[in-house]
Amino acid sequence: MFDALTAQPPDKILALMAAFREDPRSDKIDLGVGVYRDASGNTPVMRAVKAAEQGLVEEQTTKAYTGLAGDPAYAEALSGLILGPDVPRVRLAHVATPGGTGAIRQGLELIRMANPGAAIWLSDPTWPNHPAIAKYLGFDVKTYRYFDPATGGVDAAGMLNDLMKVPRGDVVVLHGCCHNPTGANLTLGQWAEVAGLLQERGAVPFVDIAYQGFGDGLEADALGVRLLVDRLPEVMIAASCSKNFGIYRERTGLLMSLVGSMAELKVTQGAMASLNRLNFSFPPDHGARVVSTILTDDALRADWEAELDAVRTSMLGLREQLAGELRTRSNSDRFGFLAAHRGMFSLLGATPEQIETMRRDHGVYMVGDSRLNIAGLNAQTVPRLAEAIVAAGV
Repeated sequence: MFDALTAQPPDKILALMAAFREDPRSDKIDLGVGVYRDASGNTPVMRAVKAAEQGLVEEQTTKAYTGLAGDPAYAEALSGLILGPDVPRVRLAHVATPGGTGAIRQGLELIRMANPGAAIWLSDPTWPNHPAIAKYLGFDVKTYRYFDPATGGVDAAGMLNDLMKVPRGDVVVLHGCCHNPTGANLTLGQWAEVAGLLQERGAVPFVDIAYQGFGDGLEADALGVRLLVDRLPEVMIAASCSKNFGIYRERTGLLMSLVGSMAELKVTQGAMASLNRLNFSFPPDHGARVVSTILTDDALRADWEAELDAVRTSMLGLREQLAGELRTRSNSDRFGFLAAHRGMFSLLGATPEQIETMRRDHGVYMVGDSRLNIAGLNAQTVPRLAEAIVAAGV
């Protein structure tokens, strides 16, 4: 049987990680891996997470399974964080999943179960796992314009023109905030235009929100998805707690499906629970308990929000520093978009040859599409990166 298997293409980010580890230079810079790092290069455990975990160790009396959909308190707390105080609970089905990637996979499985002929529309560019999972599941994958390399911003006109071609029943994947890999976000006015167009076309939005709190703050980062939920009869949401709670290895996600009626709610909830059963039976619980503990304890929540805001402002400061260093070295403002972007990532616009030059001559490692992880920098490495970018002729 196994002799029929063919070698899978190597993961580019994992290959980049291996090359970085093997580089003996002490001043090398890793801008590839999508995790937050502090100024010392560490991915710290947040204070509130440590406190919540200590409480769980002392108070938890069982490690028995949760329900197929996960702990209801977790879904209640996280849906409230994302959708605000007016969560439409009578229309919202939800299941806990192994991370945000698990939520995306379960969401696509649900779409295939409900409408196997639906096409999946993805932004150009998008996170590579979006098309990889959709194609593996047999979907027809289409793209809509999103990023304008000339301005470093959203190609709003191109996006709307492409979405006007979406047939009824197709699914449009949207990034809730901090677009990966570009860092370019829709304005609230553009979100409203997208919502109106999707409603007119009869298409279903599927929002991937993995960076809430990393952009303009917890509330501001959720306004787009809240607008969609307010205006459309059906919305799917894949949420991740990896970044904003710093619990990457705990694999803590949530899939939410907003449906049109109470009758649809029961059937949809049952289908989502059934998919959990088929794919992994019961979802992981430790990270979910940590999140619900933090979000329902006033002191822990306040401390978590303060630390998360410090993470956010640190990345904004690095963006502004990098844009300033590049302005000085290039004698132009062509990199000003870096300060306007939000989240961990920006798409620099470098060619593969320029990326290789930066790696070879300066020890700067970034993904081949020129996505750079702002959180991989600190105040000392920003000038070196700026020097490498300008020297490579970007």
